[in-house]
Amino acid sequence: MSNHLDYEINKELGECYLFMGELEKAEEYYKKAANSNGVHPDPYLGLATIAVQRGKLDEALVLYKKADTIESSDKALAGMGLIHMDRGNHKEALEFFVRALEYNPDNMIAMSGMIQEGYALGCVADIVPMLIGSLEHDPNKDAVRFSLAGCLIWLGKNAEAMEHLELLLEKDPENEGARQLYEKANGAL
Repeated sequence: MSNHLDYEINKELGECYLFMGELEKAEEYYKKAANSNGVHPDPYLGLATIAVQRGKLDEALVLYKKADTIESSDKALAGMGLIHMDRGNHKEALEFFVRALEYNPDNMIAMSGMIQEGYALGCVADIVPMLIGSLEHDPNKDAVRFSLAGCLIWLGKNAEAMEHLELLLEKDPENEGARQLYEKANGAL
């Protein structure tokens, strides 16, 4: 059997066992995949996920870095961002989340982390362009539009926030969160 076929089989088995929550088996197959073909980041991402689930954040960070060295991706960058966020390294976390979103503006883990860190660091104005860019990429991202409206209210740009909330309410008049935020923005004008 070729190394590539060994790699694919072991990687798929690792993913299956990880999905089923069998961490030991998943780890075994991810390690086999990494050893049979060290040019793909996926086994290292899987091993990093296992390390996170076991609470071994130092090990997870090393594995995310290894995956990122092989081929940088939004998954590895978002993973490193989550670890830095968990450790209270807000600036580093934000940088990783922004980089992840540059690779994939649809990565909602990175998007959520970026928003949280923007508030934590008091730099909400700096993340607004990323939210706008995400909506330019896909204007149907209601969660991003809602988050953008919240950021705009935080920045005192209530009229602009209300425009986004109106779009959400036109789409779904029963959206209670959008309605409440709209009322808050409207009351502050």
